[in-house]
Amino acid sequence: MKIVVAGGTGFIGEPLVRRLVARGDDVTVLTRNPAKVASGRGVPWDGRTQGAWSNDVANADVVINLAGENISEGRWTEERKRRLVDSRLHATSALVKALRGNPTFISASAIGIYGDRGDETLDESSSRGSGFLADLVEKWEAAAREAESIARLVIIRFGIVLSPDGGALKKLLLPFKLGAGGPIGNGKQWMSWVDRDDVLRLVAWTIDNTNARGIYNATAPEPVRNRELARELGRTLHRPSIVPAPAFALRLMFGQMADEALLAGQRVIPRHATDDGFTFEYSTLPDALAALLR
Repeated sequence: MKIVVAGGTGFIGEPLVRRLVARGDDVTVLTRNPAKVASGRGVPWDGRTQGAWSNDVANADVVINLAGENISEGRWTEERKRRLVDSRLHATSALVKALRGNPTFISASAIGIYGDRGDETLDESSSRGSGFLADLVEKWEAAAREAESIARLVIIRFGIVLSPDGGALKKLLLPFKLGAGGPIGNGKQWMSWVDRDDVLRLVAWTIDNTNARGIYNATAPEPVRNRELARELGRTLHRPSIVPAPAFALRLMFGQMADEALLAGQRVIPRHATDDGFTFEYSTLPDALAALLR
């Protein structure tokens, strides 16, 4: 199968490309730096304008869109917020314009669309919330939906993806190993986590399952509160987990990002995926952390 991956050198994209190549797919990676591509064939693109890469997209059976600047890297200045939005909208629109021949288009999204909803249980049918992240994700998904008339469209809303070599878990490991880990703020906010290997399996499942369409939450079936995550991580590492990160300090450091990405939470379940028959290998946090950190 001919597959094109935009954003194929990142935290999710790079291991996804390795998995697809290992199973025999012909994978092209769209990237600004083809020299970084370790698996698959690297093709340069700028994430905005049509070019030679467009032919690869036009001839693909599957196009996977993982492009976009990292949400959690640094304070959200007005300039940074503009870049976060533009990097997603421009890349998505460019890919949609290059699609031909009724392929499968799998586009990344995020559970940030639900906003801070307290203890409310959320699934794919839930309404959008408020805030910058909800606005960003709504625009991002709208850009992807421009492909509905010409492709089988799958939108995957990623939760907090766990792996020791990147993302949230990598940032937490050092303070916890030093005995300085603990909950963020009051620790009551819900954390809709998911093991990265389950994310890769879900993406591959949507490729192979031609009945898969629409929005899928990529979150484990059993979300936990932040204080539970801290306690379980400390237990797995055999370290204390009682040193909190005060909310006021986080707000001083990160401003709006602290309120929306660190202190807020969503209790999200993957109803669409489980109803359609996908099985998460890691449904509970203790099992996931034991496998990730053994």
